[in-house]
Amino acid sequence: MSDEVAAVEGRIGHVFADRARLIAALTHPSAADGAPPGTDYQRLEFLGDRVLGLAVSDMLYEAFPGADEGELSRRLADLVRKETCAEVAVSLQLGAAMIVGGGKLQRRALRTRNVLGDLCESVIAAIYLDGGFDAARGFVARNWRERMLSGRQVRRNAKTELQEWAQSRGLPTPVYEITGRSGPDHEPEFGVEARIESMEPAVGHGASRRKAEQAAARALLEREGVWPRSAEAVDEDELA
Repeated sequence: MSDEVAAVEGRIGHVFADRARLIAALTHPSAADGAPPGTDYQRLEFLGDRVLGLAVSDMLYEAFPGADEGELSRRLADLVRKETCAEVAVSLQLGAAMIVGGGKLQRRALRTRNVLGDLCESVIAAIYLDGGFDAARGFVARNWRERMLSGRQVRRNAKTELQEWAQSRGLPTPVYEITGRSGPDHEPEFGVEARIESMEPAVGHGASRRKAEQAAARALLEREGVWPRSAEAVDEDELA
């Protein structure tokens, strides 16, 4: 275990004073069933999401002095979304280091966008608790700065974009319908259909109804050619 932890430390660029923090950040709830809060990554994920938001906001404020609040907010939303966190997790091979109940097959099955994004956020929190905000900000800068400056298209809110696109063509307002809910309470996944009268619905999935609705709206926009499919999206084969 010590060699594996050292390998992760090397990839993320932080040597922990207290390695228990990193181990907790890499521990899926399935490996901590019945253990007290803080044994797995769930509490750390909560904290890491906020630390990431502050670090990226600080980077954006300095990097884009001419941007207004709306542009900064759109850039922030793109950079802190679960998919972007999952991209970082893939690049750092966090999924391979995840501690799960059930062995390698279970680990492989759990390497979804949501879980990889959670792992990334929890590692940020562990670095913050171990080394302070400067250490966490350094990690974020190493892994987010190139994405921030890459010039990739910053998309607007997908539901807003879809509604405006439909209205501009005289189509009814899109409606969203939950088609299913799966997974345990601590890690649910919702399925939602985005529907516009006279058109085939598009399906999206997410860890909340809101995220699933956004994913469904995005899928419909991409299918209709309004938005190009993001070339930087995490490929499903990478997650397996």
